[in-house]
Amino acid sequence: MARKDLLDISSLQREEIDLLLNQAVPFKELFTRSVKKVPALKGKSVLMLFYEPSTRTHSSFEVAAKRLSADVTNFDVPHSSVVKGESVRETIETLQAMRTDFIVVRHGRSGLPGMIARMTKASVINAGDGAHAHPTQGLLDAFTIKEVFPELTGKRVLIIGDILHSRVARSTSTILKRLGVEVAYLGPGSLVPKVGPENTRRFTNYEEAMKWKPDVVYLLRVQMERQDVQYFPSLREYHKVYGITEERLKRIDGEGLWLMHPGPVNRGVELCDAAMDYSRSLINQQVENGIAVRMAVLYWLKPGGEGE
Repeated sequence: MARKDLLDISSLQREEIDLLLNQAVPFKELFTRSVKKVPALKGKSVLMLFYEPSTRTHSSFEVAAKRLSADVTNFDVPHSSVVKGESVRETIETLQAMRTDFIVVRHGRSGLPGMIARMTKASVINAGDGAHAHPTQGLLDAFTIKEVFPELTGKRVLIIGDILHSRVARSTSTILKRLGVEVAYLGPGSLVPKVGPENTRRFTNYEEAMKWKPDVVYLLRVQMERQDVQYFPSLREYHKVYGITEERLKRIDGEGLWLMHPGPVNRGVELCDAAMDYSRSLINQQVENGIAVRMAVLYWLKPGGEGE
Protein backbone atom coordinates (compact mmCIF):
# COMPACT_ATOMS: atom_id res chain seq x y z
CA MET A 1 0.00 0.00 0.00
CA ALA A 2 1.34 3.39 -0.98
CA ARG A 3 2.07 6.04 1.62
CA LYS A 4 1.29 9.73 1.67
CA ASP A 5 4.84 10.87 2.49
CA LEU A 6 8.50 9.81 2.22
CA LEU A 7 10.36 11.32 5.17
CA ASP A 8 13.17 8.85 5.91
CA ILE A 9 14.46 5.35 5.21
CA SER A 10 13.94 4.02 8.72
CA SER A 11 10.14 4.11 8.46
CA LEU A 12 10.06 2.06 5.25
CA GLN A 13 9.27 -1.65 5.29
CA ARG A 14 11.61 -3.98 3.40
CA GLU A 15 8.77 -4.72 0.93
CA GLU A 16 8.42 -0.99 0.21
CA ILE A 17 12.14 -0.62 -0.42
CA ASP A 18 12.09 -3.58 -2.83
CA LEU A 19 9.02 -2.17 -4.58
CA LEU A 20 10.64 1.24 -5.14
CA LEU A 21 13.93 -0.24 -6.36
CA ASN A 22 12.06 -2.56 -8.75
CA GLN A 23 9.80 0.24 -9.98
CA ALA A 24 12.82 2.42 -10.80
CA VAL A 25 14.02 -0.15 -13.36
CA PRO A 26 11.30 0.42 -16.00
CA PHE A 27 11.42 4.18 -15.42
CA LYS A 28 15.15 4.18 -16.17
CA GLU A 29 14.55 2.07 -19.27
CA LEU A 30 11.97 4.60 -20.44
CA PHE A 31 14.13 7.71 -20.39
CA THR A 32 17.39 6.04 -21.41
CA ARG A 33 15.64 4.94 -24.61
CA SER A 34 13.39 7.01 -26.85
CA VAL A 35 10.48 7.64 -24.47
CA LYS A 36 11.20 10.83 -22.55
CA LYS A 37 7.76 11.42 -21.05
CA VAL A 38 4.84 9.36 -19.75
CA PRO A 39 1.41 10.65 -18.63
CA ALA A 40 1.50 8.92 -15.22
CA LEU A 41 1.08 12.17 -13.22
CA LYS A 42 -0.65 14.31 -15.82
CA GLY A 43 -2.77 16.94 -14.05
CA LYS A 44 -0.80 16.60 -10.79
CA SER A 45 1.34 19.42 -9.39
CA VAL A 46 4.73 19.28 -7.68
CA LEU A 47 5.98 22.17 -5.55
CA MET A 48 9.72 22.53 -4.99
CA LEU A 49 10.28 24.06 -1.54
CA PHE A 50 14.04 24.38 -1.03
CA TYR A 51 15.23 26.46 1.93
CA GLU A 52 18.83 25.36 1.25
CA PRO A 53 20.83 25.56 -2.00
CA SER A 54 20.76 22.47 -4.21
CA THR A 55 21.66 21.69 -7.78
CA ARG A 56 21.63 17.91 -8.22
CA THR A 57 18.69 16.99 -6.01
CA HIS A 58 16.55 19.93 -7.11
CA SER A 59 17.12 19.41 -10.83
CA SER A 60 16.72 15.63 -10.48
CA PHE A 61 13.31 15.96 -8.82
CA GLU A 62 12.23 18.55 -11.37
CA VAL A 63 13.23 16.35 -14.32
CA ALA A 64 11.58 13.31 -12.70
CA ALA A 65 8.30 15.18 -12.19
CA LYS A 66 8.26 16.57 -15.72
CA ARG A 67 8.97 13.16 -17.23
CA LEU A 68 5.86 11.92 -15.42
CA SER A 69 3.96 14.87 -17.00
CA ALA A 70 3.39 16.67 -13.68
CA ASP A 71 3.33 20.46 -13.44
CA VAL A 72 6.30 21.84 -11.47
CA THR A 73 6.34 25.06 -9.45
CA ASN A 74 9.51 26.39 -7.83
CA PHE A 75 8.89 28.32 -4.61
CA ASP A 76 11.49 31.07 -4.64
CA VAL A 77 12.41 31.22 -0.95
CA PRO A 78 14.99 34.09 -1.22
CA HIS A 79 12.32 36.34 -2.80
CA SER A 80 9.34 35.17 -0.74
CA SER A 81 7.77 36.40 2.49
CA VAL A 82 10.03 33.93 4.32
CA VAL A 83 12.77 36.56 4.31
CA LYS A 84 10.31 38.96 5.93
CA GLY A 85 9.86 36.59 8.85
CA GLU A 86 7.00 34.43 7.64
CA SER A 87 6.88 31.14 9.55
CA VAL A 88 6.87 27.73 7.89
CA ARG A 89 3.26 27.26 9.04
CA GLU A 90 2.21 30.51 7.36
CA THR A 91 4.06 29.51 4.20
CA ILE A 92 2.34 26.10 4.09
CA GLU A 93 -1.07 27.66 4.72
CA THR A 94 -0.44 29.96 1.78
CA LEU A 95 0.72 27.09 -0.41
CA GLN A 96 -2.31 24.99 0.56
CA ALA A 97 -4.44 27.43 -1.39
CA MET A 98 -2.49 26.38 -4.51
CA ARG A 99 -3.87 22.81 -4.10
CA THR A 100 -0.48 21.25 -4.82
CA ASP A 101 -0.30 17.43 -4.81
CA PHE A 102 3.37 16.99 -3.87
CA ILE A 103 5.80 19.12 -1.87
CA VAL A 104 9.50 18.34 -2.22
CA VAL A 105 11.20 20.04 0.70
CA ARG A 106 14.79 20.65 1.77
CA HIS A 107 15.54 22.46 5.00
CA GLY A 108 18.48 22.90 7.33
CA ARG A 109 16.43 21.89 10.37
CA SER A 110 16.04 18.19 11.11
CA GLY A 111 12.44 17.01 11.30
CA LEU A 112 10.90 19.98 9.50
CA PRO A 113 9.62 17.95 6.48
CA GLY A 114 7.74 15.75 8.96
CA MET A 115 6.15 18.81 10.52
CA ILE A 116 5.09 20.06 7.08
CA ALA A 117 3.65 16.61 6.26
CA ARG A 118 1.36 16.84 9.29
CA MET A 119 0.11 20.26 8.15
CA THR A 120 -0.86 19.41 4.58
CA LYS A 121 -2.78 16.86 2.54
CA ALA A 122 -0.06 17.01 -0.12
CA SER A 123 2.50 14.22 -0.29
CA VAL A 124 5.71 15.50 1.28
CA ILE A 125 9.07 14.18 0.12
CA ASN A 126 12.11 14.91 2.26
CA ALA A 127 14.91 16.12 -0.04
CA GLY A 128 17.27 16.53 2.90
CA ASP A 129 16.71 17.89 6.42
CA GLY A 130 19.74 18.98 8.41
CA ALA A 131 21.97 16.06 9.29
CA HIS A 132 18.93 13.78 9.69
CA ALA A 133 17.85 12.11 6.44
CA HIS A 134 17.97 12.14 2.64
CA PRO A 135 15.80 9.12 1.71
CA THR A 136 15.89 9.41 -2.09
CA GLN A 137 19.70 9.60 -1.99
CA GLY A 138 19.74 6.37 0.01
CA LEU A 139 17.38 4.74 -2.49
CA LEU A 140 19.38 5.84 -5.53
CA ASP A 141 22.64 4.68 -3.92
CA ALA A 142 21.14 1.26 -3.22
CA PHE A 143 19.75 1.10 -6.76
CA THR A 144 23.17 2.01 -8.20
CA ILE A 145 25.04 -0.64 -6.20
CA LYS A 146 22.36 -3.21 -7.04
CA GLU A 147 23.02 -2.63 -10.76
CA VAL A 148 26.63 -3.72 -10.18
CA PHE A 149 25.88 -6.43 -7.61
CA PRO A 150 22.35 -7.86 -8.16
CA GLU A 151 22.83 -9.96 -5.01
CA LEU A 152 23.70 -7.45 -2.28
CA THR A 153 23.90 -9.75 0.71
CA GLY A 154 27.44 -9.88 2.07
CA LYS A 155 28.81 -7.05 -0.07
CA ARG A 156 30.87 -4.43 1.74
CA VAL A 157 30.63 -0.65 1.41
CA LEU A 158 33.16 1.68 3.05
CA ILE A 159 31.78 5.19 3.61
CA ILE A 160 34.56 7.76 4.03
CA GLY A 161 34.29 11.26 5.42
CA ASP A 162 32.20 13.48 7.63
CA ILE A 163 29.75 10.92 9.01
CA LEU A 164 28.74 13.19 11.89
CA HIS A 165 27.09 15.85 9.71
CA SER A 166 26.00 13.61 6.83
CA ARG A 167 22.32 12.85 6.20
CA VAL A 168 23.55 10.86 3.19
CA ALA A 169 25.63 8.56 5.39
CA ARG A 170 22.66 7.95 7.68
CA SER A 171 20.15 7.20 4.92
CA THR A 172 22.50 5.21 2.69
CA SER A 173 23.96 3.08 5.48
CA THR A 174 20.46 2.39 6.84
CA ILE A 175 19.06 1.13 3.52
CA LEU A 176 22.20 -0.87 2.65
CA LYS A 177 22.08 -2.67 5.99
CA ARG A 178 18.40 -3.47 5.43
CA LEU A 179 19.43 -5.06 2.13
CA GLY A 180 22.12 -7.22 3.70
CA VAL A 181 25.16 -5.07 2.91
CA GLU A 182 27.96 -4.70 5.44
CA VAL A 183 28.80 -1.04 6.06
CA ALA A 184 31.86 0.54 7.66
CA TYR A 185 32.80 4.17 8.33
CA LEU A 186 36.21 5.80 7.89
CA GLY A 187 37.09 9.33 8.89
CA PRO A 188 38.67 11.54 11.52
CA GLY A 189 37.68 10.37 15.01
CA SER A 190 35.91 13.69 15.59
CA LEU A 191 33.68 13.08 12.55
CA VAL A 192 32.87 9.39 13.05
CA PRO A 193 30.26 9.26 15.84
CA LYS A 194 30.42 6.46 18.38
CA VAL A 195 26.64 6.06 18.20
CA GLY A 196 24.78 4.96 15.09
CA PRO A 197 23.53 1.84 13.30
CA GLU A 198 24.39 -1.42 15.03
CA ASN A 199 27.25 -3.55 13.71
CA THR A 200 28.84 -0.64 11.88
CA ARG A 201 32.61 -0.88 11.93
CA ARG A 202 34.47 2.36 12.50
CA PHE A 203 37.94 3.08 11.18
CA THR A 204 40.13 6.14 11.57
CA ASN A 205 43.05 4.67 9.63
CA TYR A 206 42.85 4.26 5.84
CA GLU A 207 45.12 1.20 5.71
CA GLU A 208 43.11 -0.63 8.36
CA ALA A 209 39.89 0.16 6.49
CA MET A 210 41.23 -1.25 3.23
CA LYS A 211 42.22 -4.49 4.97
CA TRP A 212 38.48 -4.91 5.62
CA LYS A 213 38.22 -5.56 1.82
CA PRO A 214 35.32 -3.33 0.74
CA ASP A 215 33.63 -3.80 -2.64
CA VAL A 216 32.60 -0.14 -2.90
CA VAL A 217 34.34 2.97 -1.60
CA TYR A 218 31.83 5.78 -1.03
CA LEU A 219 33.30 9.27 -0.53
CA LEU A 220 31.17 11.86 1.24
CA ARG A 221 31.40 15.55 0.45
CA VAL A 222 33.19 17.50 3.18
CA GLN A 223 30.42 19.80 4.39
CA MET A 224 32.21 22.88 5.66
CA GLU A 225 28.88 24.73 5.89
CA ARG A 226 27.64 22.30 8.58
CA GLN A 227 30.77 22.40 10.71
CA ASP A 228 30.57 25.00 13.44
CA VAL A 229 34.06 24.13 14.66
CA GLN A 230 37.18 22.95 12.83
CA TYR A 231 37.39 19.15 12.92
CA PHE A 232 40.67 18.73 11.03
CA PRO A 233 43.76 20.92 10.39
CA SER A 234 43.14 21.74 6.71
CA LEU A 235 41.49 20.47 3.53
CA ARG A 236 44.91 19.61 2.16
CA GLU A 237 45.66 17.49 5.22
CA TYR A 238 42.23 15.84 4.97
CA HIS A 239 42.91 14.83 1.35
CA LYS A 240 46.30 13.43 2.32
CA VAL A 241 44.91 11.30 5.14
CA TYR A 242 41.38 10.36 3.97
CA GLY A 243 40.97 11.42 0.35
CA ILE A 244 41.45 9.32 -2.77
CA THR A 245 44.90 10.42 -3.87
CA GLU A 246 46.43 9.24 -7.15
CA GLU A 247 48.39 6.60 -5.25
CA ARG A 248 45.25 5.29 -3.53
CA LEU A 249 43.34 5.35 -6.79
CA LYS A 250 45.90 2.98 -8.34
CA ARG A 251 45.38 0.57 -5.45
CA ILE A 252 41.59 0.83 -5.75
CA ASP A 253 41.87 0.16 -9.48
CA GLY A 254 44.19 -2.79 -8.89
CA GLU A 255 41.72 -4.36 -6.48
CA GLY A 256 38.75 -3.72 -8.79
CA LEU A 257 36.80 -1.58 -6.34
CA TRP A 258 33.88 0.67 -7.31
CA LEU A 259 33.83 4.37 -6.45
CA MET A 260 30.83 6.51 -5.44
CA HIS A 261 30.18 10.10 -4.34
CA PRO A 262 26.85 11.92 -3.84
CA GLY A 263 28.15 15.14 -5.40
CA PRO A 264 29.09 17.82 -5.80
CA VAL A 265 32.72 16.71 -5.58
CA ASN A 266 35.32 18.89 -3.88
CA ARG A 267 38.25 18.16 -6.19
CA GLY A 268 41.50 17.78 -4.35
CA VAL A 269 39.64 17.13 -1.09
CA GLU A 270 37.64 13.89 -1.35
CA LEU A 271 38.91 12.91 -4.81
CA CYS A 272 41.93 13.66 -6.95
CA ASP A 273 41.26 14.82 -10.52
CA ALA A 274 42.17 11.41 -11.97
CA ALA A 275 39.38 9.78 -9.95
CA MET A 276 36.80 11.64 -12.02
CA ASP A 277 37.78 9.52 -15.03
CA TYR A 278 38.13 6.24 -13.13
CA SER A 279 36.61 3.37 -15.13
CA ARG A 280 34.70 1.96 -12.15
CA SER A 281 33.34 5.29 -10.98
CA LEU A 282 29.57 5.17 -10.44
CA ILE A 283 29.16 8.92 -9.89
CA ASN A 284 27.48 9.60 -13.25
CA GLN A 285 25.23 6.56 -12.82
CA GLN A 286 24.16 7.95 -9.44
CA VAL A 287 22.97 11.14 -11.14
CA GLU A 288 21.07 9.21 -13.82
CA ASN A 289 19.60 6.77 -11.30
CA GLY A 290 18.46 9.66 -9.13
CA ILE A 291 15.93 10.59 -11.80
CA ALA A 292 14.61 7.01 -12.12
CA VAL A 293 14.29 6.53 -8.35
CA ARG A 294 12.56 9.88 -7.87
CA MET A 295 10.13 9.03 -10.67
CA ALA A 296 9.36 5.80 -8.80
CA VAL A 297 8.82 7.69 -5.52
CA LEU A 298 6.48 10.27 -7.07
CA TYR A 299 4.52 7.53 -8.84
CA TRP A 300 4.25 5.50 -5.61
CA LEU A 301 3.06 8.17 -3.20
CA LYS A 302 -0.62 8.94 -2.86
CA PRO A 303 -1.47 12.61 -2.03
CA GLY A 304 -4.31 12.93 0.42
CA GLY A 305 -3.89 9.34 1.60
CA GLU A 306 -3.13 8.03 5.03
CA GLY A 307 -0.09 9.50 6.73
CA GLU A 308 2.76 7.51 8.18
